[in-house]
Amino acid sequence: MNEKTAPALWQQLNATVQVLLAVREGQSGSVAMEAVAPDLRNGVQALAFHAWRQWGRAVALRSLLAPKTPPPAADVLLCLVLALLWSKVDALYDDFTLVNQAVEAAKANAKAKPQSSFINACLRRFLRERDALVAATSVRQEALWNHPLWWIQRVRAEHPECWQSLLAAANRHPPMSLRVNARKSAPAQYAELLRTQGIAVARVTRAGVELAKPVPVHTLPHFAEGFASVQDGAAQMAAELLLGDVVQSNGGQERILDACAAPGGKTAHLLERSDAQVVALEVDPARADRITQTLTRLGLQARVQVADAGQISDWWDGQLFDRILLDAPCTASGIVRRHPDIRWLRRESDIAQLAEQQQRLLNALWPLLREGGRFLYCTCSVFKAEGADQVHSFLAHHKDAVLLPSPGHLLPRASALEDDVSDNGFGDHDGFFYALFEKKSV
Repeated sequence: MNEKTAPALWQQLNATVQVLLAVREGQSGSVAMEAVAPDLRNGVQALAFHAWRQWGRAVALRSLLAPKTPPPAADVLLCLVLALLWSKVDALYDDFTLVNQAVEAAKANAKAKPQSSFINACLRRFLRERDALVAATSVRQEALWNHPLWWIQRVRAEHPECWQSLLAAANRHPPMSLRVNARKSAPAQYAELLRTQGIAVARVTRAGVELAKPVPVHTLPHFAEGFASVQDGAAQMAAELLLGDVVQSNGGQERILDACAAPGGKTAHLLERSDAQVVALEVDPARADRITQTLTRLGLQARVQVADAGQISDWWDGQLFDRILLDAPCTASGIVRRHPDIRWLRRESDIAQLAEQQQRLLNALWPLLREGGRFLYCTCSVFKAEGADQVHSFLAHHKDAVLLPSPGHLLPRASALEDDVSDNGFGDHDGFFYALFEKKSV
């Protein structure tokens, strides 16, 4: 019987270099990962995620070892290996094995091959002088916090009471959180079912379950039948906030708009909790297909339309909505622990551009809400330009809007062992922002 040989580490390193280069050139890590061969993908994702979480330190070390930046492929390979090498506590491989495999990777990469001897010399010097080099880079904020300097400065200015905790939280591995389909089970019941299958549960939350450690989704009991969905605890709050006291027996009279709905998790949660008529919009056709796939697995139905939510005349039928959910496009600064490439992909100028887009959507959709209706604005961001600042501006320009009790900025914790100071009951969550408005007569 022939067993398939696992890819060599040098092959994984070279494939990871391609992903890191793609992100450096402006492509998202998720898209770049799709180009990786299936047999390499798991290993490459683990390497890339580790590198992004240590990239500030790695670049600082490379600047000491090679003040003149090497060509891109060699530079990224060198930084990747330094990210893997520098901390003995987080080491994934033996030092000398990693260095030898890095040199093999350079020799096998046409664009890095001319620098293979240089890479070898830099890495062996690092092993000899590790403590001194690490200490020298520890005076740099980017190396200490592994974020771009502008990001560090912005978080520090906007969240002075917890900026260090926020940056540390972004480098933690996130938990695997599940939302339990209220039409098929309850969180406590599903938690017990998980335990009988040998899957450890960290906590039961209001809408779901947080696992002690991630598992493949196909191992979750009745996943294919729609009993549960993977969804962060903060994202699980949307349906509860928007629906309030609406229950499944409302007779389907409520009309709800989910304005930026892909991949469909919040759309599905609204339908799990109510019999409302839901319109789900998504501007990208491929992502709109994901909404339909999500609903099909869960046995739910919505009217899914491919449209820009801000171009009202392209999709609106003229009937007002009782409730509107706007999970607006944003920097995704609150979910960098799940997508660590984001911090290196974003530019500070993106914040103003995205804030303008959020404002456009808010202003376009507000007239579509009936008097007495609820409008929930949210972003997966910790930046105030995409949260609190938007709310202040919106209220100043819409006298018929009343801000209801809302969570505001939900901030992730630096440690899973910290006390949950909030009362949301949704566990170890990502960074998020929520503002709930009601329309009044004027």
